[in-house]
Formats: sequence, structure tokens, C-alpha cells
Amino acid sequence: MSRHTRPRRALKLLTAPALALAATGAWIAAPAQAATWESCEQWGNTEMAGYTLYNNIWGSGAGSQCISADSAADWDVHADHPNTGGIKSYPNAKKVVNKPISGLSSLTSDYEVEVPSTGAYNTSYDIWDTDHDYEIMLWVNHTGAVGPIGTPQGQVTLGGHTWDVFKGSNGANEVISFLRTSDSSAGSVDVLPILKWIKDDKGWMGDETIGDVQFGYEITSSAGGLDFRTKDFSVTAG
Repeated sequence: MSRHTRPRRALKLLTAPALALAATGAWIAAPAQAATWESCEQWGNTEMAGYTLYNNIWGSGAGSQCISADSAADWDVHADHPNTGGIKSYPNAKKVVNKPISGLSSLTSDYEVEVPSTGAYNTSYDIWDTDHDYEIMLWVNHTGAVGPIGTPQGQVTLGGHTWDVFKGSNGANEVISFLRTSDSSAGSVDVLPILKWIKDDKGWMGDETIGDVQFGYEITSSAGGLDFRTKDFSVTAG
């Protein structure tokens, strides 16, 4: 597998020879600084300041994929998956919440991404209860031939965004998907009103304990190699 490393911060300190060259008008660029953590392994993962970073190549027919990270708010993926159907991977950053919906006073998240204009993928939150009976997906953008599981349930404005809602099952768990009606590359999501709407207004689930709040890229195809960059991500639970 090929490795991908984005240019990192230049080193600020110069050696004596470099200083001498600078003084004479010549300049040698400092070497790029490597990411804090990198992996091209299928299940490569690491812990960073209360978050988990995960390469997560899980679908059949996948190609190569590498993740590099300085933090949950600063990480990149280079993926080269063939132009075939089916999800190949979901590289993501994850925050564990472990609180029942009724026990949450707040659950918010910020995101900012740079994504390619080609390929087939979605940029999404994947929120799970601790028993993995319910999967709640929040798609903030998507490109190419991708779509949610289930049937349309109408449109709703919640958590600072307007969504098209879908509900179905993947055979293992219930899936409730919220697709933002227009693509977004940066914003904030107030997640708790969405969970309360599912539980209280629709009755689609009970007072589940929310386990993981994940955010990443559900990639179906990225032939030739595409880059996905997370410039900001955080989860705050109260």
C-alpha cells in the first residue's frame, strides 16, 4: 500500500549552515514535519486526547487507504478504491458519550472538511447506541452514486439544519438517516434535539444510551486516489 502524508508545519529552527545560507541570500526549505500518527492498515486506529482515530476499511472490493492525523480536529485520508458499488470504508474520528438521551443536557458538534468533487462518498456523523440496535446518520454532504438505507420519512429542520429523513434496516440494526438538503463543508450540529425528535416525537426508539459519536467519510469509490481532509471536529456532551 502506498503511503500518503500531507505537508506539515515547517520547522522553525535553522541549523548553523542554513543560517549562513540565509545570510548570503540562499535559502533551503526546512523538511516537512511528519504527522503525529499514520496508518495504512485496514483496522489501524489510535487514541488522541479523548478521541479515537480509525482507518476502518471494512467493505468488500476495497483498494488502498491511508490516514494521517495530528488530532481529531486535524486529519487526512488518501483513498484509492475502485469505481464499483458498495461502501468500501468509513475512516472516522470518534468520541464516546455513554449517556442515555434523558441524561443529556446537551450534545453538540462542530465540523469543517475539504472533500473532492469526484468519486462516490458521503461526509457523515454515525451515532450509535451502546447495544448497536440503532444507527443514526447525519449526512452533511455527499457526491456521486450514493444513497441512504430505507424509505423517505419527510423533511425536518432540527439542530440548526434542514434534513431529508430516511428510515430502514440493514439487517443487523435500525438505520435512521438525515441528509442535509444542501451540501455543507463547515458548521455546527445540535445533536440532542435530533435524538429527542426520534425518541419523543416519532417513537422510533426508546431512551437509548448513546455510545459513540463518529464523524468521517463513507467512501464507495475514489478511483485514482482522492484526498479527504478534516480541518475541525469536536463533540461536546453535557
